[in-house]
Amino acid sequence: MVFSTDPRHSFQQNDAAAHAARGLSQWPEPIGFGALRDPDAARAFAEVVRADYRAMGIRMALHPQVDLATEPRWARQAQSFGADAALTAELAEAYIVGLQGQVLGADSVAATTKHFPGGGPQRDGEDPHFPYGREQVYPGGRFEDHLAPFRAAIAAGTAAMMPYYGMPVGLTLGGEGVESVGFAYNRRIITGLLREELGFDGVVLSDFGLVTDQEVFGKPFPARAWGVEHLDADARMLRLIDSGIDQLGGEQDVARLVRLVDTGRISTERIAASATRLVALQQRLGLLVESGTDSSGGPVAMREHIELGLTMQSRSMAVLANRDVAGVPILPIEHGRRVFLEGFSRSATPWQVVAEEEAELAIVRIASPFEPRDAYFLESGMQQGSLDLPASQIARITDLCARLPVVLVVTMSRPAILTPVAGAVAALVADFGASDEAVIAALSGMEPPEGSLPFELPRSMAAIAASHPDVASDTVNPLFTIGSGIRFRSIPSHSHQENHE
Repeated sequence: MVFSTDPRHSFQQNDAAAHAARGLSQWPEPIGFGALRDPDAARAFAEVVRADYRAMGIRMALHPQVDLATEPRWARQAQSFGADAALTAELAEAYIVGLQGQVLGADSVAATTKHFPGGGPQRDGEDPHFPYGREQVYPGGRFEDHLAPFRAAIAAGTAAMMPYYGMPVGLTLGGEGVESVGFAYNRRIITGLLREELGFDGVVLSDFGLVTDQEVFGKPFPARAWGVEHLDADARMLRLIDSGIDQLGGEQDVARLVRLVDTGRISTERIAASATRLVALQQRLGLLVESGTDSSGGPVAMREHIELGLTMQSRSMAVLANRDVAGVPILPIEHGRRVFLEGFSRSATPWQVVAEEEAELAIVRIASPFEPRDAYFLESGMQQGSLDLPASQIARITDLCARLPVVLVVTMSRPAILTPVAGAVAALVADFGASDEAVIAALSGMEPPEGSLPFELPRSMAAIAASHPDVASDTVNPLFTIGSGIRFRSIPSHSHQENHE
């Protein structure tokens, strides 16, 4: 058996995508490495993931996710590296080498690069886990941008690929239209593009739950058989095998597959082709050696990994505004100042934490907004819908700004419309997965932020609606452009502050 897992070293808990760190070192979300723009940091993180997974007996990672964050509303951006295709390709290569090494072997964790051929350009930003989000569109004609990170992953030797649930609408390749069926069902995409044109010879693992309609905890969870919903389960499985899928994620009806082979609807030669790839993967991982080469049982959450994770949380943060207060930039915040904190848990600080009426300045933490939904299983874990801040939150921030200089820290699992508050705050900072401790270290200058925005911050929802879902950073007059970020140096004495672009 080959045990696999979704990412589990960061902050976001989404049962369909990622797990918050428990018993492991905690790092920024992958989007934070897009903000940091440092392939060496991405490789170092992947090496920690590799060591931890091996210690737990996990030999396959259901990541990296290299989809481009080109639709600001999409729910899966936290696990991506951002909107920049070239940067994502560079980080993907570094991450895969960190997981697998230069060559896949007995010391590797197999990388599953997803979601082929790029899951970012979702119509209206909706996610194809659910029927209303099944369509991927390319009105800007930028399909090749989304494909670029997968080319890099293949060059880096990724062990496996996972197609996304979405179905392309209006896509043409080589002058011919591509059938509007889910990518895993799409022979033109899996066999034609991935196998024949790109030359990928590793395992193709489907995303989970493509064949069988389910109800889980009383909530509907239809099979993500987009474009082929009318087919019965036998016909769906036939389509998946014919498209070139080697392994069905989240399905367990072995008897159905055996029956399709026994009745001659699937050839034994076709089964042998996929079985050969799967066994070859196990062999390269050293799992077929009787004595075993796995190092399960080793240490996890080592102190140096915990400390490095904290450092990366602070470093990946992006300072977007740092205005003068009494002639001095407000960041970094000098030790000993009287500070009011809102949105923080109890944390040690280098400041005097006081009530609002006694403070010299306020630090407020909020998160990117989303619309709570819970009609389908797993839907409640997805952050989807409008990026507008709630009116009550806008009122609270602007009211506080009228009395105190405010440093606003926004956790950006996806962009937020900050137009109503950006001009009022003294400083604006984005984090991409950071503990209170890491935020305090960053704002105090003990671990200065080095990040820049991995996506743009649109000015309004109307600007998003008028943009192209497949084109990176193309909303009109964004509030902050991709790559925005101000740096300041750590000043140990805290007697002088310097701010520079």
